[in-house]
This record gives sequence, structure tokens and C-alpha cells, in this order.
Amino acid sequence: MDKNQEIEWLEAQKINISEDLVAAAKQQLEFLAAVDRRRCLYDGPVLERAIHRYKFCWLPLLAKCTESAAVDKPLVVPLDCEWIWHCHRLNPVQYKKDCAEFYGKMLDNKHAVSSLQAKGKSRDQTMDMWTKLFPEEPFDLNFTSTLSEININKDSEDGKNITYDLVSAVKRQSSFYYQVSRPSMHDDRFLVGAAARYKGFLHLIKRNQERSLKQFCVPTYDVDLMWHSHQLHPLSYCKDMVKLLGKVLEHDDTDSDRGKGKKLDTGFTETTKQWEDSYGLRYWRAGAMYKGSLPSPLPLLPDLSKHESGSKWKSRGHKKCVNLPNVMVVEVLMEIVGIRNLPSTKKGNLFVTFSKKQPDMFLDGVSNLTIFSETGQKQVAGFQCEATGHLVLALVSDSTSNLGRTAKTIGTISISLERLLDSDSKLFVDDWFELRSHSGHNDTKPIGIHVAASFTVPIPAPHVLYKAKSNFLSVNTCFFPLPGKVQQFSHWTRFIHDNGNEIISLKMRNSRKELGKDDWKDKREIIGMTKFSRKPQILAKYAENIWSFKDSGFSIDVEKKISQDGHIFEFKGDEQIKLFLGRKLEYEPKNNNKQNDQEFITVVEFSAEHPYGKALALLSLKSGPLRINEDWFALPAMLLAFILSNKFKKEGYTALVSNGESVDMGADRQVSEIKPLNYSYESELGALVTKTSTAMAVENGGGCGSVCSGNCGGCGGGGCRGMAKGSGCGGCGGGGCAGMTKSSGGGCGGSCKGMAKSSGCGGCGGGCGGGVAFLNACGDARAVGPAMVSYEVTTVGA
Repeated sequence: MDKNQEIEWLEAQKINISEDLVAAAKQQLEFLAAVDRRRCLYDGPVLERAIHRYKFCWLPLLAKCTESAAVDKPLVVPLDCEWIWHCHRLNPVQYKKDCAEFYGKMLDNKHAVSSLQAKGKSRDQTMDMWTKLFPEEPFDLNFTSTLSEININKDSEDGKNITYDLVSAVKRQSSFYYQVSRPSMHDDRFLVGAAARYKGFLHLIKRNQERSLKQFCVPTYDVDLMWHSHQLHPLSYCKDMVKLLGKVLEHDDTDSDRGKGKKLDTGFTETTKQWEDSYGLRYWRAGAMYKGSLPSPLPLLPDLSKHESGSKWKSRGHKKCVNLPNVMVVEVLMEIVGIRNLPSTKKGNLFVTFSKKQPDMFLDGVSNLTIFSETGQKQVAGFQCEATGHLVLALVSDSTSNLGRTAKTIGTISISLERLLDSDSKLFVDDWFELRSHSGHNDTKPIGIHVAASFTVPIPAPHVLYKAKSNFLSVNTCFFPLPGKVQQFSHWTRFIHDNGNEIISLKMRNSRKELGKDDWKDKREIIGMTKFSRKPQILAKYAENIWSFKDSGFSIDVEKKISQDGHIFEFKGDEQIKLFLGRKLEYEPKNNNKQNDQEFITVVEFSAEHPYGKALALLSLKSGPLRINEDWFALPAMLLAFILSNKFKKEGYTALVSNGESVDMGADRQVSEIKPLNYSYESELGALVTKTSTAMAVENGGGCGSVCSGNCGGCGGGGCRGMAKGSGCGGCGGGGCAGMTKSSGGGCGGSCKGMAKSSGCGGCGGGCGGGVAFLNACGDARAVGPAMVSYEVTTVGA
């Protein structure tokens, strides 16, 4: 950031916003989460009923109370009406027009409070007024009503029928929560930065207006969250925009075509260039990029009546029966912007390598980045790594002479992740760093490189486990010696964590309980051992077609196949957990590649917090890894994977479905040995690729609602195409990662066709996590992920 750019940024920060956007954003996220737990409000008869109640009950009630000032407490808006009101206000020009036409003034939210924040007398007072005005309309909408019960009383209509297409407005906004429902969006540091970036976004629009430029500005999702939060306060928004621009800034989200070269695509690229030219800061931001399209809903529709009064989620720490490493992971976006003080003696092609000082389970190799000032092409690397240690960047000169091609390291820098992620950090760095010279002597001026990097807040990493067969357990393993003869414990299945540590070994055997001939039934049990136990322990028992898991309270009938409502098996226990054939929810392939999808089973929990399901684990019936999202479910997941893979091996595919379809999927191919970290095996993705040095990919993006001199468009962005992994974590748990290859390491929970990976393993739960994805751009190309700039792509791999 030079002096002029710094002045421009400071000028942007002088923009006055009448509301506390950070607090408003937190309230908005809480509200959107509540609506998302009632997705019947997104479409169908419940939505139609909500729109009717909003237009003919809520708005008249709000207008009446605003006029008379007869209430001493703010009105409490019913959740369904608040959702329609929310979507209506996100078209501020239309909302202002409708309020003026039907009520003669703007209906603001300062006289109302969300049902999520309402307490006591406010709610009682509102219900009394509602009942007097609309005696036949209940205050709270029954979201569990059947279609026949949802009748709209046309007699209540008073002629003030708003013509704005609220159904379409709701459908456009129904995907927004998915894009902003990330841990970083709840972090104060991230939100404070987002509010500052929103002011920067508005300042660009103001500059375009002053220059009579019709620039189509596209926000990133952190900026868009703040923009929405501002619009939800109609009077403040109109006042602030008129003061800044002389008019109300439009937010029209009707344009959603994310294709290359389309309006959103080119608009995001132009916005990125204008931002970086104006402020000298990067426009992309980790945790604010487009996540791709929503996962497909499960075929099993939730019974909301079971969850409406359900208790909040509670800790399952007491159910954690095995010790898994507690690893915190962050997502990083990084670009090398420029270089300075490079002596003329330093010749050759320059690039920067990056790695971890102490390689971790996500980033254990070395990858290259070009330097924007040297090549004129923007390249942004996206990767995951553990939230500790140091990133090491090295400036390398690659030259060719008569003696051949040589690469020489000019200097290095080390960046502490702990320092960049501590409580006082801004979760990004955009600055010059001086290199520690490798030349053996000090130059007149130290060489510097301009590094821009952005980080998400650290979150617990999902666990990736691998199965390996052992013919026996010996003293060379990490387990304690077994009493008695070793051969009686042959053919164990070992579960090895992604970091190379053995977690547990399991074996199935006939029950030792003595039974008379008349009482003989198939009775089996699973025994397990860890390095902390001196003798095998019984973990599960099988009797009368039921597997009962010791201590967890779970049981499952693996002979009873259920398919009429979508799932194939169901756990019995305190939690409602069901198994679905294929990769579902965040594990769903984003590029619709369903090849070999029936080799997987997704374990899904239904609860009050997640009535539409939350993926707990992804099981591979063949040689692929086991992915676990929740620590408390680790042991049940391993037992389940062990039981089903053995059942699949013995009985084949038809044992898992009820339609009798005969499909030969082969036997369970379990590896015989696991090598820590860099183990290469044939995964569900297909043939291996030998090595990938650098790879390039693009994630299209942009927030919802773009602006062109006050006239707005939709969301810029698209999926992750051509994303390649040079090193680090293995697989996309549902990210849209077509065109990726993989040479060794972990597998891919999502459909990551041709994913490239040189080492390491891991897993990414959607989007572009894991490994190293390079966002490569020319100055005029496309916009990347919701907070990135999209560019021309070169794909490595098939």
C-alpha cells in the first residue's frame, strides 16, 4: 500500500454507517440458522402461507403501531413473517417503494424485535394485538402442518397487495446461509475486517459514480454479509446511502449466471482489479469465498415435530472412547505480489516456494508460486495446514546455462502462524518481508518480497483413518504384548490415523459364551485393543441380527434393510442416526460425478440443531479411508466400518440394499501395511499419478448481489474447477474439484476427478480445502470464489 492507496483506504473508512454492523451480522447469522432449520419456508405451501401472513398481518400491524405509538414495547415479529420481511428488505429500492405506496412511509425495524431475541412482555403484548386484529390467524405458524391444513384466508386481504415477487426473492436468498455458515463468519476479528471492507466496497462505488463509470461491482461474501446487515435497517440504510451517493443503493440479486465471461464473472474481475489498484490490498479473503452449490437434500424428509421442541445440542465428551489427535486446521490463501531490491546479478526466472518448517499432516511438501510483478499473472494458492509452526517462503532463481538448468535459493523468510492467528491479529497479512540471504554476504539493501496471505479461524480437523490387515500382532507393533499365544489373535484390522499413528485394532470372533445345543444361535463379538490397553476388550456383540455397541448405547440391525425413505440402516440409541448409500451432504461430489458412489455410506445424524441432517462420517466399503467429523462418534464409526466392510466382503453389494439388484463390486481390498504420511495406494479415485510440481486452479466467486453504479446484479462465482494438489491434504469431502490428480496420500470424499496430490493425506469438507490449489490469473480474467478473483486456468492432471 503506497501513500496514495493508504489515503484512499482511510478515506473509505470515514464513511458513516449508522448501525453496528458486527452486532447486526451476528444477529442475522443466528436468524438465518433458525430459518434454515425450517426449510419448508424456502418453497411450497408454508412459504405461500408465510407471504400471506407477512403482507396481510405483519405489515398492517407494524404500520398501525408505528402510527399510533400505542405500545411501550417493541413488536415481536413471528419467525415466518420475519423471513419474508428479511427478503423484502434486501431489495431496498423496491421495499421503499412498496412502503411509500401502501403505508405512506418507510416501515423500519426499530419498532420490532426478532422472535429469537424476544422476551416476556414484548411477546405477550404483540400476541394480544395480533389476536385482536386477526382472530382467525394464529400468531405462531405451525411449521409441521400438512398441506391440507395450510389454508390461506382470502377474506383477510385488505387490498394492499404488494406485487413484488416475494416467492422468487425467497428462493434467491435461500442459499445465502450456506455460503456464510462458516466459523470465520462468527469471529469478531473477521467481522470487524468485513465491516471495513464493506466501507471500501462502498467507496469504490462512490468513486465510479464520481467518474461516471458504469462499473459492475461484485462483493465477496464477507462484504455481502455486511451489506445485507445494513439493508435490514431500512431507515439507516436509506439515510446512509443518500448521504454517500445521493440515492438508495440497489441490491438486485436476480443475476446468478456464474459462467466464464458472463456479467458476474467479468464484474468480479474488474472489481478485484479496481480494489487492488485503489487500496493496494488483496480483494480475496480466506473464509469468504464461494463454496459451490448447495448439497442435494436427503431423500428422507425430516419430521420437524420431533425437533421443534428438541433440546439444544449438548457435549458428547463422555462418549469419547478412543484417543484421537486434537489437530486444529486453518485454510490459507496466499499470493506473492512483488519483489524489491533485487540486484542485477540475480538472473533467471524467479519464483517463490512455500512449505511448513515442520511438515504437518496437511502440508508436508513444497509448492511453487509465481511473482505477480515478474510474470504479470496473478496466482493465488489455497491450502490447509495445521494452525501451528512456521510457513517458510524461499525466493528461487531458475536459470539455464551451458552447464544445464540450475535452481538457486536467494533467500528465505519464516512466518509464524501462531502470531498471525492470535487474538490480536487481523487474520491476514499484506506486507513486505525482508529475506534472509543465502548468498553468504549482505547486499547493500536487503531483498524483500511482498506477501499477501489470509487465514480462516482455526477449527478442529476432521479425522481420516485407514484400514490395514495384520496377520498377527507382534511386539514390533505399538501395542502391548498379548498374554498367551499370539496366533489366537490373527487377522486383526488396524485403524491408522492420517498422521501415521495406530488408533485401534479390531477382530471379530465367535462368542466364547458356552451355549447348549438347543440355545445355539449365531453369536459374535468384536474385540479391540489400543496401545493403552494390555488385553483385548469386548466392544460390540452380535445376537439375533443385532449388533450392540458396548458403552455407547448404540445398536444396529444390519440385516434389516430400509429403502422406502432413503436410508439403508438405522442406529438405535439416544441420537437419531441413519445410514445412506452414497456420498451425501458435504461429501456429495460437486461435479455430479456419481461414479462408484455406491461404494460409500454416509452416516447422518438428525437433531433439533440439524433436522435435515448432519454428516458424522463417510465409510468406504472398499479400500478408501474412513472420514469422521465428530470425535464422540469415532469408535462407533470404526466399529460400523469394520462390520459393514466385512459384510460387504462376504455377501456383496446386495447385502446392503433391499431391491435385490445384483452388482459385483469386488471384494474388500484392504492394504497390508500403512506407511506414515506418504503412503501411496489405489483409492476410489482411480489410477495414481506420479508427481505434480505446480498446479493451477480457479474458484469462481462473489457475493450475492453485485452493483453497477447503483444497479445491482447477482452472485459472481462458480465451483472449483481444475484444482490441483501439489502437497498436503488429501481429498475433497464434497468439494467441486474436477480436474484433480493424486499421487499419494489420503483419499477423496468428494468427487475429485483427477485430483493432483504429491504427498500427505487429509480431507477437505467441501470447497477447495486440502492440498494446494493455485488460483492463476491474467489481469483480465475471471473472478474466484466468493472472495477471490477468478482467472484463466491451467489444469494439471486428467
